[in-house]
Amino acid sequence: MKAPAQFAFPRVMLDRREALRAGVCAAFWRAGRAAATQADSAPKAADGFWLLESGPAQAQLQGAPAPATQVLGYNSRTPGPPLRLRLGETLKVRLANGLKEPTTLSWPGLRMANAAAGIGGLTQTALAPGARGDISFTPPDAGFNLYRPHAGAATPGQVGRGLYGPIIVDEASPPEVDRDLVAVLSDWRLDGDRQLKDDFADPGSTRGAGALGALVSANGAAAPLVETLAPGARVRLRLANAANARIMAIAIEGVKPQIIAIDGQPCELFAPLQNWFPMGPGARFELMFDMPREAGAVRFILKGALPGEADRAVIVLKGEGDAAPQRPAFEGLPANPHLPGEIDLARATHVDLTIAGGGAGPFTLNGGINPDWPVKPLFSVARRAPVTLGFVNKTPYAQAMRLHGHCMRLLHARDDGWEPYWRDIALLGPGQTVHAAFVADNSGKWPLESAIPEHQAAGLMSWFEVA
Repeated sequence: MKAPAQFAFPRVMLDRREALRAGVCAAFWRAGRAAATQADSAPKAADGFWLLESGPAQAQLQGAPAPATQVLGYNSRTPGPPLRLRLGETLKVRLANGLKEPTTLSWPGLRMANAAAGIGGLTQTALAPGARGDISFTPPDAGFNLYRPHAGAATPGQVGRGLYGPIIVDEASPPEVDRDLVAVLSDWRLDGDRQLKDDFADPGSTRGAGALGALVSANGAAAPLVETLAPGARVRLRLANAANARIMAIAIEGVKPQIIAIDGQPCELFAPLQNWFPMGPGARFELMFDMPREAGAVRFILKGALPGEADRAVIVLKGEGDAAPQRPAFEGLPANPHLPGEIDLARATHVDLTIAGGGAGPFTLNGGINPDWPVKPLFSVARRAPVTLGFVNKTPYAQAMRLHGHCMRLLHARDDGWEPYWRDIALLGPGQTVHAAFVADNSGKWPLESAIPEHQAAGLMSWFEVA
């Protein structure tokens, strides 16, 4: 059958995802609109390349007088500086590796030529310590994503220590808002010396409460972050989950927002069920809302997941002062014309991915353990071929599986259509099966792997080829 581009579907998150409900520890980082100050942006070389250096950084993850925590960052900060460009512009970045180990710069969620994907050992050789490398490509889509390393076994420690940053490709005509906020969420685990626990190489640390950091930070400092806005101000909030393992449950108090984009792609407008939604590692959600016209506050609550962990507000937007002019109702972002309006499921190549193992041993993918990229691809298809994926989670742990270089539609279990949004990450509860479909329209070698870096290192990684 052909899945329709439009279908009858309630604009709420699905009840079956309640099984994935989890709490959140978070770091919140704010970027302004296009008029952000130069201090917020990465510097540029004379030839127009943004300059990024990966290396040591410090973050005030706890309130004073606690000492700063030694982390990793880009340009001595975590999250790294925002990279912001307009649709149609060429992204040009020069990366200097100031780490003591190889790294790369990858762009999960962005569709680009395979040679620029930054996947160490698959699309390129990782950048050696002290080396520099240039990356240049023109993103075909507008959207909000993260840049981060993809450097094999080193990835859990690099990302878990703070090596990531936001990238925004603005629409040709962005919607008018009074505040454009970027929130990059994460959690942190500290030892007795208030420094990060150095257990990122242990895949077992991701399989239970021990994987989740109890520390909540906001913009590199103790949460909550408090902002003051005019009553009635229109806010575009871009949320990203940069945590290694935590599935985040985000609840909203004081306003009922609309979700306008997921995983970097515009979606049909819908309101989150019961005013909360889950975000897996690496996921991005964009929300649009107007502050209440009466004085008050909007709170974003991160639900507790650890034993005894309380819910807490990490973002508080206060409405004070004179009210902002009322804006007309928001009609949504324009659909991405480069993505298919329908997928011919009848002629699709079908691939099942069965996840098993865990506990005291490694994970397996279709019975195999892949501590590195397999020699042969999981599957090969011709360019523009439709593909359906069946993700089968036979483990007792939640899983998050990521498709690189492409966007997929999650299919309804009842075979009556698909979700009203594109994803590059599929969340699976323990014992759950999820089906998705995409058109393989981007040539090259692309990862199909866990979005949890430690799970990648524990065997949940493979790749497919588009000829």
